[in-house]
Amino acid sequence: MWNYCGMSRSEDSLKKALIEIPKLKEEFWGNVYVPENEKFNQTLEKALKVADFIEFAELLVRDALYRKESCGGHFREESKTPEGEAKRDDENFSFVSVWEYSGDKKEPVLYKEKLEFENLKPSIRSYE
Repeated sequence: MWNYCGMSRSEDSLKKALIEIPKLKEEFWGNVYVPENEKFNQTLEKALKVADFIEFAELLVRDALYRKESCGGHFREESKTPEGEAKRDDENFSFVSVWEYSGDKKEPVLYKEKLEFENLKPSIRSYE
């Protein structure tokens, strides 16, 4: 994740991550071993957490790929000012996104809720 979808990311690195994550998922499910246990099974709990993290990683990368701007602490290499500073795209990405699971090996569905600003308007950060 850090190499392809860290604080600085690009379209190419995110696409690479979407190729690598399914390979990790396949390896995980092919090699995971959970011994039987009559009591509370912590190994099962840990395996399920890893599975959740893998699913979340794939969704996070998909969302980052869709959002073609620099925002918050994340720098999209294709979205910068001539001075090399992060550049937001409030006109196209001023929304909250939610992704719906559509089934295994199916594309999730994106839902958007537009953000409305009444008192404060978004503006470009300046550190000068």
